[in-house]
Amino acid sequence: QVQLVESGGGLVQPGGSLRLSCAASGIIFGLNVMGWYRQAPGKQREFIASIGTGGSTRYADSVKGRFTISRDNAKNTLYLQMSSLKPEDTAVYYCNTSPYNPYSPKWGQGTQVTVSS
Repeated sequence: QVQLVESGGGLVQPGGSLRLSCAASGIIFGLNVMGWYRQAPGKQREFIASIGTGGSTRYADSVKGRFTISRDNAKNTLYLQMSSLKPEDTAVYYCNTSPYNPYSPKWGQGTQVTVSS
C-alpha cells in the first residue's frame, strides 16, 4: 500500500524558513518524478515544485528563487526547503508524484504551514 507522509510544517514569521519532508513507502520512489503541492484555504490545490529521477527541478513562478526541492532516494524521502516565506505561502503542503494523474497515489494528510507575524 502506497503511503505519503508529510512533516515539518509549523508557524513561522514572514521572512523565515522551514524544511518540509515527505516519506514515501509502497512505491519505487527512485523511479518516480516527485512533486510538492499546496492548498490554501478556499483555493484549489496547486503545483509548486517537482524533481525528476535525475535531479532536474521545476518550480512555479510564485516560489522560484525561494524554495528548493530535493530528494534522497536511499531514504525514499522528498524535501522542500522554503525560505523568505510570505503570508501568501500559508497553506497545507502535500507531496505526490508529478504530474498528478489518476494513477498517482492517494494524497497524504499534508502538513500545515502558516506564515504570520
